[in-house]
Amino acid sequence: MRSFLTVLLVATSTIVAGQAAPEKGGHEVQIWMGGGHSVSGGRGNTGVFNAGLRYGWVLTDPHLPGFLRGRFEYAVDAVPLFLAFQPTNTAYGVGFDPLGLKWNFQRHGRISPYLELTGGVLLTSHDIPTGTNTVNFMDQAALGTHILGAKHNVSLELRYMHISNAGLATPNPGVNTVQVRLGIGRFFGRHN
Repeated sequence: MRSFLTVLLVATSTIVAGQAAPEKGGHEVQIWMGGGHSVSGGRGNTGVFNAGLRYGWVLTDPHLPGFLRGRFEYAVDAVPLFLAFQPTNTAYGVGFDPLGLKWNFQRHGRISPYLELTGGVLLTSHDIPTGTNTVNFMDQAALGTHILGAKHNVSLELRYMHISNAGLATPNPGVNTVQVRLGIGRFFGRHN
């Protein structure tokens, strides 16, 4: 994993020059991993670990007044590693989040906070939760921050994820998790 991360950062830095923060017309590239445990509102006793890649497009200049001021970003995530540790088995899976709506608040020094809503599909080797379906959907909400650096940034976030088959099978109790996610990546401009 570490060598893959190193290759990603070196490749990105040789192709484009870095920018300090999200800017209109810019892009985000990130590798991330996260994990957490189930909370009330669905089946319990389930742990989750996932890792993936993100590509984002910063679409707007700053909008809104005061502390709400920020830029809108659209992003997609590929999730090649998804593990659900359930009482009866461990489900291995892959996912894809084609809908990533991210609000990058105005940065304060090296800190660039954000809010995010994400949705996608999850395909697994075993039913999640047990006795339901191997095809599920992931709805997510996150609050995080980028810690901006000269060559790359680190992101740290708290993420709520709901996994459900959306009625494809009965029953449909779902799994709700709260996760901590850590990412490393960079923002780059289209004119660099």
